[in-house]
Amino acid sequence: MIIIRLQRVGKKHTATFRVVLTEKTAGPRRKYLELLGNVNRKMKTASLNKDRILYWIGKGAQPSDSIHNLLVSQGIISGAKRAVHKTSKKAPVVATVEIAPEATPETIPEATPAV
Repeated sequence: MIIIRLQRVGKKHTATFRVVLTEKTAGPRRKYLELLGNVNRKMKTASLNKDRILYWIGKGAQPSDSIHNLLVSQGIISGAKRAVHKTSKKAPVVATVEIAPEATPETIPEATPAV
C-alpha cells in the first residue's frame, strides 16, 4: 500500500520533516517515491504540493493520521481530524462492588433428614 507520511530530517533539536510518498512497509529513512512537501514545526511553516497530493490521494494513496490532520488544517482536504495520540494497550481497570444478598428465610433451604 502507498502511504503519504512524514520523514524526519535535520539536526538534533531542529527537526524538519519531508512529506513523502512511500510504501507502508518501507523504513522511516528509506528511499521514497516522491517528495510532496516540507514541514517545519519549529517555525510553524508548511510548503505542500497540493496538486500532487490530491493526485496521489485520487490514485489510492492513504495519508497517515498526522498528515491527514495537516491537510485538513491547510484546507487541502475536508473532513474531521483524527486522534493521533497513542492508546494504552492495558485494559481499563474498573472497580466493581458486589453486594451480598441478605439471607432471608425463603432463600435458605431447609434440611431434610435422610432416611
